[in-house]
Amino acid sequence: MNILLVSSLESFLQLIGVLLIVVFVLWLTYAATKWMGNYQKMQSWQKNLRILDTIRIGNNKFICIVQAGIRYLVVAVGKDEIHMLAELSESELRDLSFLDESPQKAQGSFQEILNQLKEKIPKK
Repeated sequence: MNILLVSSLESFLQLIGVLLIVVFVLWLTYAATKWMGNYQKMQSWQKNLRILDTIRIGNNKFICIVQAGIRYLVVAVGKDEIHMLAELSESELRDLSFLDESPQKAQGSFQEILNQLKEKIPKK
């Protein structure tokens, strides 16, 4: 009877240990992913090139509006090629919210982003 009790206690402690390890690995993955995202965002912020908008038009084919310095270019991006389609002036752009965006403003908490997405989903 005593051996059975000790054996089940050891099994329970092993289970708790494994669960703690899994939780730690998940937290470590979350922290590393968040750090890498912030690091990459800060590295590319306020450089001369920014992708302002993208739309998928086919398999591996996109049309992008790119800000290159003070110029706005419309480019077609395919699997193996990139073609410039047009150049836009700032007055031809509809949404200018990117002009006042800063790295801190662009970053929202996950809860804020999730709430914004929930508001956009139509209710049944």
